[in-house]
Amino acid sequence: MNTVKTSTAGTSRWQVDLDDPSAEDGEEEFKSLTREEAQALRSRLPQISPWRVVAAQAVAGVVMTVLCWLVVTGRGAVWSALYGAATVVVPTALLARGMARMNRLPEVKANVAAFNFMFWEFLKIGISVAMLAAAILVVPDLSWPALLVTMIVCMKMNWLALLWRGRVTTTRS
Repeated sequence: MNTVKTSTAGTSRWQVDLDDPSAEDGEEEFKSLTREEAQALRSRLPQISPWRVVAAQAVAGVVMTVLCWLVVTGRGAVWSALYGAATVVVPTALLARGMARMNRLPEVKANVAAFNFMFWEFLKIGISVAMLAAAILVVPDLSWPALLVTMIVCMKMNWLALLWRGRVTTTRS
């Protein structure tokens, strides 16, 4: 052992061999989980269905559309808000469907699952961009502020789902 780095963090004392490449500044060695350990971890973590996120986005879109109807006098703002919600909800539903199909397979390798997620995510982004480009042709009396604000509110439902996830209790066996 060439040099020893010693630290007293709290009440524990540790030493690191600086010549050992596996001992990097207090990092622990990576340990793969067994199938049983992974299943036990999954059962402890609350899961939220992606369809609940899609539903939350749709509800947020309807709320924003109703707010536009109540606050803004023009029909263009109402249709713009509704189209803005659809621009978020439809591609997200497509992504959820694609990912749900992948989850039904008995065993999927990590690289296949990563490719599947990237494929559906790129498809979701492409459809959203295409719907935004088509908004000029599809929505009469287009109101960009109403459309974009509704899109932002709908997209923020993903963050709400992450907060919601911590409060969900699971009843898995």
